[in-house]
Amino acid sequence: MRRLGNGLLIAILLLPVVCVAADTAAEALVRLKAVGREGAGNEAATRAWKEVVRQGPAALPAILQAMDDADAASANWLRTAGDAIVEHTLTAGKSLPAEALEKFIRQSHHNGAARRLAYEWLCRLDPKTPDRLLPGMLQDPSPELRRDAVDAVLSQARSQRDKDNPDAARAGYRRALTGACDKDQVELIVKELDKLGVKVDVASHFGFVRQWLLIAPFDNHDGVGFNVAYPPEKGVDPKAVYKGKDGKEARGIPCTTTDPYGAIDLNKECGKQQGVVAYAYAVIESPKEQAIQVRAGTLNAIKIFVNGKEILHREEYHHGIDMDQYVANAILKAGRNELLLKICQNEQKEEWAQAWGFQARLCDAVGAAVPFAQVPVNSSKKQSTD
Repeated sequence: MRRLGNGLLIAILLLPVVCVAADTAAEALVRLKAVGREGAGNEAATRAWKEVVRQGPAALPAILQAMDDADAASANWLRTAGDAIVEHTLTAGKSLPAEALEKFIRQSHHNGAARRLAYEWLCRLDPKTPDRLLPGMLQDPSPELRRDAVDAVLSQARSQRDKDNPDAARAGYRRALTGACDKDQVELIVKELDKLGVKVDVASHFGFVRQWLLIAPFDNHDGVGFNVAYPPEKGVDPKAVYKGKDGKEARGIPCTTTDPYGAIDLNKECGKQQGVVAYAYAVIESPKEQAIQVRAGTLNAIKIFVNGKEILHREEYHHGIDMDQYVANAILKAGRNELLLKICQNEQKEEWAQAWGFQARLCDAVGAAVPFAQVPVNSSKKQSTD
């Protein structure tokens, strides 16, 4: 469901109010949150929407609270109800519950999109809101607010750069980097720091896994291999030699990438092949038990396993590749963990379909690298990626 436009907001407001006068705001919010997908329940939601809007600015904190556990459809209704209230209130020259809005924004356990919405409303009421709130949000769990905070520090750093104050500019860009999780912001910061004589380990910043044991080739003719559990899925023995496709030996090949985005070219490492499966195995040590996301990018079909448990599968080929293309939640145990990726190449003949490779990183829900260390599978030596 798309966000409702201004025209639709006006149309809803012009609809007659039917049997809602006795509803409390809480009751109306319950009905708004119950709206179904594909239009189911929209008539009731429209009546509830009008009643919520009728409550005025006093309903804004409750609307925001209701967004904490709302699905996408009902969140749209809640958001547009809040927007309508704010628009009507400010147009009438009246005030919003600024103290309650700011309190909600500062409580980081709330829904990130709801906190960002409250921030937008508060900015309309008080233009000084960014100066007051953003300095403390560089590590915020809301991606939107965190991005705003990084942008604010970048603006300060650029100002120092333009004033020919390299030390202050350098410090500003470094501070911005501590909060930056979005690729475009990180690339901008890295470029500016490079001009100032500071080199950034981009792969480490993002938490890319750089050391792998690659095991190939296994059979994937006609796509049969995607759903076949070859031996590495049952447990990886780094010294084992497996029977691979067409009777070939499939043995472990240690590989360390120096690519800033952790890219592994399997054609280069394993030999250019088609209709094959490769496994990429890594041993991860975590300083504590922690909830993480494994984010991967590949042009090929992929499965991801953490400690033997499958956490993601996508059987798609050559549909483009982006950083963080696939996201899966997992738990790292304190101590040793095993990460296994299954990367399947098909048999398309087009030139653009020859790529076979992947990238993968470990981060939190906002995209910031989590602390971990890699243990090369052919050595006991650890390499920190904190």
